[in-house]
This record gives sequence, C-alpha cells and structure tokens, in this order.
Amino acid sequence: MHTPGVFCFKVAKKDTGKRLDRVIASSLPEYSRTLITNHIRNGSILVVEKQRKPGYRVSAGEEINGKINPQEALACTPEAIDIDILFEDMDIIVVNKPPGLVVHPAPGHYTGTLVNALLYHCPKIIDTGEQFRPGIVHRLDKDTSGLLVIAKTRLAHNRLAEQFKSRIIKKTYLALVYGKMDTLSGRISLPIGRHPVHRKKMSTISKKGRQAETIWKVNEYFESTSLIEINLKTGRTHQIRVHTAASGHPVVGDQIYGGKQDKNLCTLIGKKISRQMLHAWKLSFLHPVKKKMVFFEAPIPSDMQLVLDALRSKEGLTQSHIPGCMPL
Repeated sequence: MHTPGVFCFKVAKKDTGKRLDRVIASSLPEYSRTLITNHIRNGSILVVEKQRKPGYRVSAGEEINGKINPQEALACTPEAIDIDILFEDMDIIVVNKPPGLVVHPAPGHYTGTLVNALLYHCPKIIDTGEQFRPGIVHRLDKDTSGLLVIAKTRLAHNRLAEQFKSRIIKKTYLALVYGKMDTLSGRISLPIGRHPVHRKKMSTISKKGRQAETIWKVNEYFESTSLIEINLKTGRTHQIRVHTAASGHPVVGDQIYGGKQDKNLCTLIGKKISRQMLHAWKLSFLHPVKKKMVFFEAPIPSDMQLVLDALRSKEGLTQSHIPGCMPL
C-alpha cells in the first residue's frame, strides 16, 4: 500500500547535473519547490541515504528517497484586499503594487499578501505556478512599489517565465539615491550573493556571488540626491538596493542597505522616510498568448511623489534637469 508523501526514485540520465530541488519538483509536481526545499534542508529527503543541500547537482542512477508532509504546506486563502489592476485579460493581470504589500505568503506574512488578494479576484490562478506563489512569475520587495505581471493560466506562466529567463521582459525602475552621480549614466557589474555574516542580507562580497548587472542614467539632480532610471540585465535578490549602496549611492529610505537618513531631507519633508524610494516604473513584454509586445507604466506612488515635490520646491535648491528629460 502506497503511503502518501513517501517516494523513492533514481535520477534519470537526462537529469544529470541538475539541482536536486528542481529534479524532485519536476518528478513531484503536486508539491511546491519551496516545500520540497524545506524537506531537503531538514533531512526528510536523502540522496543515496545522505543529506544534501537543495542545490546539490545530482548524477544519473543516484537514488532519491524521502517523505513530504503536505500538512506543512502553506495554505493560500482568498482575501478581499483592494488591488490596483492596470490591465487584465484571459491570460494575464498587470497590477501596480503599493509599498508595504508583500507579494506572496511566507514566514511572517501568511495573510494580507498580493497573492491572497489575487485569489479572491481570480480563484482559478490557484492551479497556476507554485503552490506558495500561484500566478507569480516575478517579485518586488515589500517596500518597493510598482508593476507586476501575473499569469492566469499555466501556459501564460510558463511563457512569461521563459521570457524572464531569456531577458525579453524589460523593466525600468525609478530610484531616489543619496549623493550626486559623477556621470549622467553608468553601469554597475558586481556579483551578488548572501552576505557572509548577515544572512538575511545580500552583498557584493559574497564568496558565492552570482553575476549581476545594473544600468542607470540620471533623470534629475538635486542638492544631495539624484533621481535615476534603472534597467536590470539580471534579476538578483535586492539587486538595485545592493548595487547602488555598493557604489556609494544607497536608495533613500532603505532600512537595510541605506545607512543613516539625511536629517536635512527628513526635515524638508517633515517626517522620516519609512521605506526605500524605489519604484518599478515601466514594464514591457511579449504577450504570452497574443504574441505582441505590450507596454505599461505605473504612476509614482504618493509617498515618493511627496519627497520629489519637496525637493523640487525647496527655495534656493540647486536642481538640474538633464537635457531632454522633464521632471516626472
């Protein structure tokens, strides 16, 4: 008699060199990769009777066995939360995520997320993508605002994921950073990985950093800050925040990578800036079914607009608009 959650199989020749978590996820599609990863880490899944890391590269013929307790899966429940939908059809939803909204359930945020809201709006996405992240093909940090595209079908999810992998999808961010940039444009190419000491942070000094590239240009100069447009060639965790901080120009308001806040700036605005001034501004991609390019732009959120307006209106402020660019 088969026991639910118990499995044992040998690695196929075609899967040689693949990550352990990916091989198991493809063999057991009923479970999310996050759930599988947790079971690998806690020793519930073994490779040739040895505990391995989720990123272990498997070899043909190796036996993988274990037991997955589905009760440990995180239940995603629909919640009536307002979301700003900019576009929707049978295949995708494009939303403008406000700052402060977590994208999907995770430890510490089991409810009140964008996914909970999406499940209320469109229950059918529960079968799209991973169990923990139905419909989600990319993410934004909790305190980063702006554009996200969500898949409503498995076909759309797969095709959008492939576009991210092949870098067809283009994303443009706006960031207010400390200091005046030395040039009008530039490129930051520094590897990013887990911080060697502070494990919840990312860093450019990690021994196992992955290649990352950020392209930026100045939109406006202010007295002690710069408003820059950013395009990503890669999509590493916290990439913009880590790269700008490493270059000496951290994002204003960043509680993790930004350091101490500028007192003069806080005084000008009348309060402390509570989140990073980072906004996913523009998004373009090939519609996964209609096969035509689509373009979206999200207005700057009110809190970030307040900061920019204060900077622009300060009496005697030295401000330069870059030729060909108008204030946003």
